[in-house]
Amino acid sequence: MKITRIYNDEAGKSHFGEVEIPLKDGGPIGMLSEKFGADKIIFRETPADYDFKWHPAPARQLLFILKGRAEFTVSNGERHVFGAGDVLLLEDTEGEGHCSRAMYNEVRHSIFVTLDEGVTF
Repeated sequence: MKITRIYNDEAGKSHFGEVEIPLKDGGPIGMLSEKFGADKIIFRETPADYDFKWHPAPARQLLFILKGRAEFTVSNGERHVFGAGDVLLLEDTEGEGHCSRAMYNEVRHSIFVTLDEGVTF
């Protein structure tokens, strides 16, 4: 399973990338990843006019978008729109960070899961 990540380089500039989450046969219930340690879960509702300029992620975390759409921008100006069902790995905890804003006048519902130290994908 591939998910998008936002990470920072040594110069503090943010970039998009991809992470492959390995899956194994879980039998009749489908394919499963290994278990990863999580620290906290945060539920969030973002208003339809949300527009948050440059900021780093407060922690290394997974973002699960449940409802609505948002555009994320990284340091080189590259932009991607994500919506319900998308998962992002936010790793740009230092440096310039990213921008995020609501799209199409939609409220966004999302869940953030902060990761335990040492969790790698």
